[in-house]
Amino acid sequence: MVSRRKVVKPGLKLNLIKSIPKEAAKSRFWKRVIEECERSRRNRRVVNLYKLNRLTREGDVVYVPGKVLGTGKIDHPITISAFGFSKTAYEKLLKSGSTILTTAEFAEKYPNGSGVKLIG
Repeated sequence: MVSRRKVVKPGLKLNLIKSIPKEAAKSRFWKRVIEECERSRRNRRVVNLYKLNRLTREGDVVYVPGKVLGTGKIDHPITISAFGFSKTAYEKLLKSGSTILTTAEFAEKYPNGSGVKLIG
């Protein structure tokens, strides 16, 4: 029988907390992101590009607390950050003119999370 204990990627939560400024970490947005980070890898969010294309408009700012996968296409530029991107998703986002930020860059630019869509 396989053990189904909660397994969290070592260091993901710690790295996420270190990359967020202390003042920003108190906001509801970043508390929610940290909460999503605590989920097991099996239960993390997975978002495909076609869903991002459907739920966003040009110029939207998006954070995905999980992994972005490359199924579908995106036909407008957005600003996005996530825990991870597949290779095809990363290439398609760059091709659409989107801006991809690391979590640290995203936290500096949007410390309160106001105006940011949390998709996943």
